[in-house]
Amino acid sequence: MGGAVMRVGFIGVGSQGGPMARRIAEGGYPTTLWARRAASLEPFADTPATTANSPAELAERSDLVCLCVVGDADVREVVTGESGVLAGMAPGSIIAIHSTVHPDTCRELAELSAAQQVSIIDAPVSGGGRAAESGNLLVMVGGATEAVERCRPVFATYADPIVHLGDLGAGQATKLLNNLLFTANLATAMSTLTLGKALGISPDRLGEVITHGTANSFALGRITSAGGTLDRLAYHAGDLLRKDVGLVARLAEAAGIVEPGIVFGAADAALTMMDRSR
Repeated sequence: MGGAVMRVGFIGVGSQGGPMARRIAEGGYPTTLWARRAASLEPFADTPATTANSPAELAERSDLVCLCVVGDADVREVVTGESGVLAGMAPGSIIAIHSTVHPDTCRELAELSAAQQVSIIDAPVSGGGRAAESGNLLVMVGGATEAVERCRPVFATYADPIVHLGDLGAGQATKLLNNLLFTANLATAMSTLTLGKALGISPDRLGEVITHGTANSFALGRITSAGGTLDRLAYHAGDLLRKDVGLVARLAEAAGIVEPGIVFGAADAALTMMDRSR
């Protein structure tokens, strides 16, 4: 690959991945896209990006393949399927897993890809599509330093900061802990607004005050912007938060750690408020 500009393949062009892929393509990197539905690629007609007919074909044109699909099963299918990414990747290439999945999924795929001299790094993201559009997405990275540094300029087209946290899986563990605490914060924020209402304080006014005070949190902001309820969050993110709280609980159990009751208790309370349970 020498000093040539890294060729990038991107799979998973939804509300989160779409802006990321656009920033890469418009950042000067030769970019190839693939999606199960051709309609998902139509918004990229005004970009320099090209499209492939399969993940394998995309991989043949790429030095780095970024995955931003939903869950563990999706990542495995896209990477290891008959026409999956590994079927087309050349030795020395890299797969970056932006999806939020179990760290063991990344490690299992790394063992398979090592036989082809393909590296895997985990690079889950936080901040949403708007942060990607503005180049301010947070990327939490785990993996070998050499591979991470090769990918960093590509990530920098849509992300700041890019934090290398350690070995493969460290990025996923960090993202899961972030989502666990966010879920717990939803419960404490919602219960505070409910208590305030019972004491005669308008949730709107209380939210306005707290967002300017020392007790402010991102979770509270999401609740107040949604009209003081968890309904919108439950619809858009309830199932994902349930998945992530369950994953980090499994990590703790596998490590022989007794669940810290405060954070898991609060997270479970938030899931219950959203009519879900892990």
